[in-house]
Amino acid sequence: MADLIIDAFSSQTRLRDMIRAIRACKTAAEERAVVRKECAVIRASISENDQDYRHRNLAKLMFIHMLGYPTHFGQMECLKSIASAGFPEKRIGYLGLMLLLDERQEVLMLVTNSLKQDLNHSNPYIVGLALCALGNICSAEMARDLAPEVEKLFQSRDPNIRKKAALCSVRIIKKVPDLAENFMSPAATLLKEKHHGAMIAGVQLCTDLCKVSLEALEYFRKKSTEGLVKALKERVNSPYTPEYDISGISDPFLHIRLLRLLRVLGQGDADASDCMNDILAQVATKTETNKNAGTAILYECVETIMSIEDNSGLRVLAINILGRFLSNRDNNIRYVALNMLMRAIAVDAQAVQRHRITILECVKDSDASIRKRALELIFLLVNENNVKPLTKELIDYLQVSDQEFKGDLTEKICSIVEKFSMEKIWYIDKMLKVLSEAGNFVKDEIWHALIVVISNASDLQGYTVRSLYRAFQTSSEQESLIRVAVWCIGEYGEMLVNNVGMLEKEDPLTQVTESDAVDILEAAIKRHTSDITTRALSLVALLKLSSRFPSCSKRISDIITEHKGSFVLELQQRSIEFNSIIDKHQNIRSTLLERMPVLDEASYNSKRKSGSLPPTTSAPTGASPKLPNGVVKSPVAPIADLLDLSSDDAPVPSSSGGDFLPDLLGGSLTSLPSLTGTGQAPSNGTDILMDLLSIGTPTTQNDVSTSDLLSTNHNNTPSGTPLERLSPPSPFSPQVSTPTATTPVMDLLDGFSPTLSNKKNSTDLHFSGNNGPVYPSIIAFQSSSLKIEFSFSKQPENLQSTLINATFTNMSSNVYTDFIFQAAVPKFIQLHLDPASGNTLPASGNGSVGQSLRVTNSQHGQKHLAMRIRVAYKVNNKDVLEQGQISNFPPGL
Repeated sequence: MADLIIDAFSSQTRLRDMIRAIRACKTAAEERAVVRKECAVIRASISENDQDYRHRNLAKLMFIHMLGYPTHFGQMECLKSIASAGFPEKRIGYLGLMLLLDERQEVLMLVTNSLKQDLNHSNPYIVGLALCALGNICSAEMARDLAPEVEKLFQSRDPNIRKKAALCSVRIIKKVPDLAENFMSPAATLLKEKHHGAMIAGVQLCTDLCKVSLEALEYFRKKSTEGLVKALKERVNSPYTPEYDISGISDPFLHIRLLRLLRVLGQGDADASDCMNDILAQVATKTETNKNAGTAILYECVETIMSIEDNSGLRVLAINILGRFLSNRDNNIRYVALNMLMRAIAVDAQAVQRHRITILECVKDSDASIRKRALELIFLLVNENNVKPLTKELIDYLQVSDQEFKGDLTEKICSIVEKFSMEKIWYIDKMLKVLSEAGNFVKDEIWHALIVVISNASDLQGYTVRSLYRAFQTSSEQESLIRVAVWCIGEYGEMLVNNVGMLEKEDPLTQVTESDAVDILEAAIKRHTSDITTRALSLVALLKLSSRFPSCSKRISDIITEHKGSFVLELQQRSIEFNSIIDKHQNIRSTLLERMPVLDEASYNSKRKSGSLPPTTSAPTGASPKLPNGVVKSPVAPIADLLDLSSDDAPVPSSSGGDFLPDLLGGSLTSLPSLTGTGQAPSNGTDILMDLLSIGTPTTQNDVSTSDLLSTNHNNTPSGTPLERLSPPSPFSPQVSTPTATTPVMDLLDGFSPTLSNKKNSTDLHFSGNNGPVYPSIIAFQSSSLKIEFSFSKQPENLQSTLINATFTNMSSNVYTDFIFQAAVPKFIQLHLDPASGNTLPASGNGSVGQSLRVTNSQHGQKHLAMRIRVAYKVNNKDVLEQGQISNFPPGL
């Protein structure tokens, strides 16, 4: 039986029959069985040195190799076939050599002598086989040994041999750039070839020589520029030749190769650029665009024009060609045109501006890639002169755009409005329009910045709160809009009711009563889709209105009381404390709830640009699955949010013109030794601040309650920690001290929950609250085009572990794509890399990419952190690699 099986799969089985048997298999197991039997028969044939069927065995092995099965046992058979005298055996041997081996195989060293003999063979077909093999699997050692033989073949009478020698030389100079000077003169002679195949190979060889050798670049600039211009002119003006004609164009492949070589020669050289200006203008004007071949030539011509030295007339012509590409029905052509226009802006922005309307239409295209690229281009085109019409067009499109595109579109519109806003009223109007249309896609830092602007625009606060009141009624599902509206109604509710600050352009609003304002806040807090941030803001706003709208105080108290039994600890705690303020502390409520001081806009913007703002977070509406009863532990002190204290630079409101804190508590700070930053804890060992926030040390019978803390004796020293100590670190002032360890306190504008936001954020990385020591940010790496910044956070209970927030900024004028960041650390350090927030770095610092790293130093306190980094990206489809070492980590990490 075994003999029958061997006979069925004998070495005499033809390749066709084996392929048929493999394709007839219905399962992978059947296929593996057939392949195993064939491989066994081939091994038996190899061991018997069966020369008659060696070529058939190699053919089968190549097919099996393409299926992914191991075929290393047949490598020596390739070498034996190459050593044979006949052409058929050599052909199958070289084919197997190129498929079954690569330059890393040690057995390849044995073939060098055979290649050298075949390169000098009298049969040109065998010479061609050797050149093909060498061009595919040549190693550096083989290149040095066989380069003289290849160089001789440039003088062969057969143009096909010269062509293959040129292509083989490309591989050789890439492996050993030092050999470039040996091929400069032979390559220059190929540029005068009449045979198109040999000429294309010669042009490609010259292009690669220029890339690896400056000497070769100067050589071809002086010797060959005029000849290349003449050759291109002949192709442009050549008559119809059926042999090379494609869509009415004579040899477009040669056109493109010549244009690419001219681009390399003209870049950075005014004389060479001037020599080729006329022919580039002819190519740009004479080439038809109704076929793909003509479009490809025009695209290469435009790239060449944009790369060589300045000629304003030619560049306008090239940009106009790209403008015509944008009207093409082919999506690929439009996409490459948009890519090229993004590069052209840095050279001639005015010429690109002429095609602004066409580019704006591409933003509304059905193809997602074109929409995104056109939006990036529009962003680069915006300036002070066209910002208003462009913003209006983009906002109008925002109303009808697809949901998956609203995020990118909203981000760009907000960036444009912030960057080019010359009037605060225009900024506020546009931002409110964006919030009304796509508030769920607006990042936290955007609406935080809007609140800062509103607080600084005292003459527009009434207009803003009325606009938000209207917008809330029509766009009640936009989360960010609701948050801004709730905050403004809480701060400026009396302006809404009394129509304070009416503008001439403003339509008169139906009289809004105090009850109507409370209705808005009640609707916001009872929305089933509202998250903790929105509800907490609503509770704060309600508390403020309880002081300003006495007639609604009872109703507000009832609304707040409803949340005493909330399963969300944050809302439950706020409800209890706020009710205590309303019911038991009437004497301090009006002072406690005074309007928030003006926020420091300049400080906030500078911290935002530097990336030093605390991370913003929003909690989901659902209960946390990791805590009992769905209770979500929040790090935010409700009293701190209630106070709304801002930066150290902002004026503190005071009814008497003096210090707000002594007036509020009726005492002097100097008489309170426990109120300083270094004061001792109470004698019972319990931190009053931690007790107030319901975090940290468990409460005992001797702990001080919230109501006791707020109750003060105006004739004596207050009996608790001053309220100023409860103020969170403001994101608007760089001089604010760090909160007490283990007390994660955040500002009103910085979110309420440690849970990461569900919103997509391409530039912000969110960390948990940082209660440990503060470490300065560092510039970890900086080159001429790339800057990497590290900021650090560390939990006090785990000093060995450090969370690093890396921010990557592209300072060049080109967009970086396929961005990858890699890092390596010593053995005593463990490194964990989270995914980056994106893989595209916008040009000119217009955005950044973030990535978080967690390092654990097992020898903390003995050895410092050290790290090697490598950054890879593509610029204009060219791979770029940058690497360096970071040794300037702050001490203590």
